[in-house]
Amino acid sequence: MTTPSPGRPGRRALPTIIAALTALPLSFALTTAQPASAAPGVPQAPVVVFAEDFENGQGATPVLLTAYTGAPPVAQTYTADPAWLTACNGWLAAAQQPAAPPPGSGCSAGNWQAVRNMAGILGQWAGGDPAGNHAVTAYTAADPGAGKVQLRTQQPIPLPEPDRFLTFSVDAAEQNCFANHAKFEFYLLDGATAVPTFTTPIEPCANPSTVINGTAVGTYTSDRPVLFGGSSVGVQLLNAQGSGIGNDAAFDNVRVLDVTPQLDVGYSPSPVEVGQTATLVFTVTNTSELAVKDGWSFTANLPAGLTATAQPTTDCTDATTSTAAGTVTATGALATGQVSCTITVTVTAAHTGTYTTCATDVTARAGLNAPGCASIRFTAPVLVFDAHAHGGKLTAPLVGVGPLAPSDLSCTTQPGLDQDQLLGATLPGIGSLGVIDTEARGVVGGDGERTVSAWARTAKVSLLNGLITADEIRARATADEDGTGAVTTAGQVELVNLRINGVPVVDPAVGLTITIPLVATVVVNEQRPLAGGAGIAVNALHVRLLSGVDLVVSHARVTLTRPGIPCPVN
Repeated sequence: MTTPSPGRPGRRALPTIIAALTALPLSFALTTAQPASAAPGVPQAPVVVFAEDFENGQGATPVLLTAYTGAPPVAQTYTADPAWLTACNGWLAAAQQPAAPPPGSGCSAGNWQAVRNMAGILGQWAGGDPAGNHAVTAYTAADPGAGKVQLRTQQPIPLPEPDRFLTFSVDAAEQNCFANHAKFEFYLLDGATAVPTFTTPIEPCANPSTVINGTAVGTYTSDRPVLFGGSSVGVQLLNAQGSGIGNDAAFDNVRVLDVTPQLDVGYSPSPVEVGQTATLVFTVTNTSELAVKDGWSFTANLPAGLTATAQPTTDCTDATTSTAAGTVTATGALATGQVSCTITVTVTAAHTGTYTTCATDVTARAGLNAPGCASIRFTAPVLVFDAHAHGGKLTAPLVGVGPLAPSDLSCTTQPGLDQDQLLGATLPGIGSLGVIDTEARGVVGGDGERTVSAWARTAKVSLLNGLITADEIRARATADEDGTGAVTTAGQVELVNLRINGVPVVDPAVGLTITIPLVATVVVNEQRPLAGGAGIAVNALHVRLLSGVDLVVSHARVTLTRPGIPCPVN
């Protein structure tokens, strides 16, 4: 059915729509796309696709509908069945026009006066100039026959894209309501296909918004918008009343309105750690008249690397939703009066990064305006830094030295840097070390990935009366968190002119063991895992004397562990 607007004040059934139209003094066609909603769940006003007030170029001289041309850019022209262009039908009348009927119009003086009066009442109803307002009129001096075209547009009206929800509105007036009523049936034209915008015809006499000086008048709007598939639209009016007894009516301000809901997309919370879950919410927001919108649909491709953990949930009317193979699909409706509804999907990612959904990711969209972009950032877990380095440490039964020049970043989630230097050290009964430099560092990358490192550099090493010498010994340990939160470790030893018992040592394998007979056992490039593989300890040189003395030269160790896991002691 079509819905009449209530009487003044507040006479419009769709105040937002009508308010948008009151500033349109001339007939025109507007095909700008629906604006994005101010915020998800906040309805926006419908967009005028076409409006005709039959005022373009009009004055005091009456013209037939077929002689009228609407305003640019469409410059719409109209046609009608011959029965609606004769017998006092089809004239664009206005109260200010001459009292004498146009020659050949088929109007008596009284009938011409009546159609001019209806045009003036329609102008008064619309809040315009009653005297100058023009309307398409009919006073049926003969039987026109049922179901004939009273108005049809001839130029296609372009739409911003196919698959739009469209509705229609018209002002109509009627006299002689004691007799047969006009029965206006408005259609949207998709090429040669006529799509009805009504369930019952418009009868101003039967459903007036008000009566002015004996004339029934109102604004009538389709109560169920059409999901229109074409890329351009036309308008057609049939009159189902075939009798010329009564059927005396006029219409004005024909409008086609785009009432397509807005689709928005959003993620929350953000950021979130990899492996944790977030929600992806698709919001379908009605336009401000809140009419039913049945049959919208979309398919959205999830960003690569983002996966749904469960099937969607929704509060949309008559909705069907699913997720499979990296897509989210939904079809449904907004009920009359429903402001908005949502489709919610729980998602996760196994790798750090920013994941974005934009309009280009929403495919197979029908009856919905495209969304803007929304992003979510998955970050690496917050791991605990633990890093230590020193240049040397001596442990003996009666004496201990070091650790020398220690640098420490101890069991903290906060990134940091510690450095130390020692110009030299004497190891009683063992030998001497030159300049020692050490560092312990923890840093956080752009997506939260953490890296911890430690290194020690010891110069001028001379031990055991020259049995062990080196220009420089370096140890380095690192632990890196990747985009999935996994930790990888690496150890490295660099030796410059190391000699053990007179033999050069170059590029040693991990755990190279050398025995100095009757003196000591020496391990070069000693490495061992820590914290179940989340860390590593590196000793560049580990000397164990037969006397029980234990000496480490250039030590570095690091771990990256989950909060709550104890950091290694050594």
